[in-house]
Amino acid sequence: MAYKKAALYVRVSTLHQIDKDSLPFQRQELTNYAKYALNIEDIEIFEDAGYSAKNTDRPKYQQMMKRIRAGEFTHLIVWKIDRISRNLKDFSEMYEELKECKVTFVSKNEQFDTSTAMGEAMLKIILVFAELERKLTAERVFSIMLSRAEKGLWNGATVPLGFVWSEEKKFPVEEPEEVAIVQHIYSLYEQTRSTLKVAYQLNEKAIKTKRGGQWTAKTVRDILRNPFYIGTYRYNMRESAGSRRMKDKDEWIVVEDNHPAIIDKEQYKRVNKLLTDNYRGLTDIQRADIHKHIFSKMIYCGNCNALLTSGLDSARQDGYRPSRYTCVTSGGSKRCSNYVSDIIIGPFVFNYVSNMIRLQERITPKHSIRDMERALLRGSAFVDVIGIDSESLKETYYALTHGISEQDYLSTTNNDISISSFEVERMEKEKKKFETALSRLEDLYLFGEDGISQKDYIFKKRDIQKKLEAIETDINSLQQNDEKLSDAFIDNAQHFLITKEMQQVRNVDYRTLHDTVGRESLSDFIHTIIDRIVVADKRVQSITFKNGITHTFAYKALLDSKGAASSRMQYKEYERAVLEYLKVNGPASRSDLQKATNISRDGFYKLLAELIEREEVVKTGQSTRTRYEYKEKLT
Repeated sequence: MAYKKAALYVRVSTLHQIDKDSLPFQRQELTNYAKYALNIEDIEIFEDAGYSAKNTDRPKYQQMMKRIRAGEFTHLIVWKIDRISRNLKDFSEMYEELKECKVTFVSKNEQFDTSTAMGEAMLKIILVFAELERKLTAERVFSIMLSRAEKGLWNGATVPLGFVWSEEKKFPVEEPEEVAIVQHIYSLYEQTRSTLKVAYQLNEKAIKTKRGGQWTAKTVRDILRNPFYIGTYRYNMRESAGSRRMKDKDEWIVVEDNHPAIIDKEQYKRVNKLLTDNYRGLTDIQRADIHKHIFSKMIYCGNCNALLTSGLDSARQDGYRPSRYTCVTSGGSKRCSNYVSDIIIGPFVFNYVSNMIRLQERITPKHSIRDMERALLRGSAFVDVIGIDSESLKETYYALTHGISEQDYLSTTNNDISISSFEVERMEKEKKKFETALSRLEDLYLFGEDGISQKDYIFKKRDIQKKLEAIETDINSLQQNDEKLSDAFIDNAQHFLITKEMQQVRNVDYRTLHDTVGRESLSDFIHTIIDRIVVADKRVQSITFKNGITHTFAYKALLDSKGAASSRMQYKEYERAVLEYLKVNGPASRSDLQKATNISRDGFYKLLAELIEREEVVKTGQSTRTRYEYKEKLT
């Protein structure tokens, strides 16, 4: 026979009931029922005298539930259901907890025993009514909120930048310093036509968001899209708080000219038209980007760690002017002259990102880390790359196959929860506690036996909502800091307009992509997912993504053939041989040039990139029709 232990809970709400020996009566009845009806000898009694059942804030009840959660009891026995709770919502929540703890609930008076089929059926009936109560409560509260919104009254939410809460008016009012920031954002966007540029300038000036954080393209866009700044109050737009799903517009409540505007309506219309047109990619309104450098302020020197400066290189035969990134670190004999061009770095980076995007759709735990490395280095842009550092590969592998970082994966296997994960879990529980408190407050106000005044209800509700907002802010901050590759990089990439093209081709033609999409869009894309690129000797040494993962690359020797030395003099001899061949024979394919010069395939791509960079050779055509021409033949 399995071991059984019962918790007997008794409660009376008035001293009068105590005087009439109600507690002793309940104790005796439940003790006898446990021993003789259920054959349970091991019992413990929990008493709450003088406490109402309208909520669960009772000391012995809380103590009992804590020990139930610890697995100490197999049964919970009460005299009547209303002894444990008169609030059906609380009761249903308690019962769900009992089920998780595998504890049988028994009510002697109603002959309610959840270990029997009839008892379980009775419980389901009660839970149906509990659900009905919740829905009726929600409907009543929601109707009150809609009525308030139609009158232009504030229903509680985060006060937008430019405004502060006024206790006197019970509505947000203008805050002059913040108003100036909002107006500056609108004017700046009309000048730059780029939310990313606006965010960058705001961060450079150390201007903080409403919550004291850093600006992003999204936070700028949210302000530019918010009609609250032109005096329009909107409510009931989304399916639920925090949801992205919008309701049908006929369900929205929109009150125009509800409060003083801080942005001119005409400016608001102009800005939002620009936002919409830029999103659609309309070329007739796209901002001029001839001087935009795709990799500006993200390329660092692998020799001296300095940030490379951006500038335009000389124009090519077809008018294309690639960007050139140069290290200008000075200091006598230590002067650094490291540089790289879009012609070299563009194909490498965009093909690597393309490989990453296609990889995340196909990889499964059945694949090995080596499989992943081969997929990442697939394509002609990586012929000189031997491999990627193993630590970043492991982290990326677990991020893509498990949806978590390597750190979180390892800590799970070692039963050592990371601090950030623990904090998020703790805050989620705290958030749930306040959400429950808010729900109970509404029940007390709408249906409570004693009730509370409207004034007390409003103030208490506001306090709880402020605490909830603060907790949500902290949770979002932790989640953003802990955001990993599978979320931060892949999600951002997949929502970008060029991702579909990068998913469909095995080798991205950088020039075609550049001419089709434009520098501005490519720059926005690459700055969304990559934080830092290190180059040396015209090679990408490492790429650091926004999530903090850094992929470092190892390269082969420049010329990798048996009879070839890696010296600069021999490299010059190969260049001369290639140029002479093209002068005599005209346009040639890569394979023809390799056969004629006996250069290894790996080193040959590097050699061609060097010649193209110096404009001595021009590449024409694509794929199998690619040809290389000596430039004099085009002049």
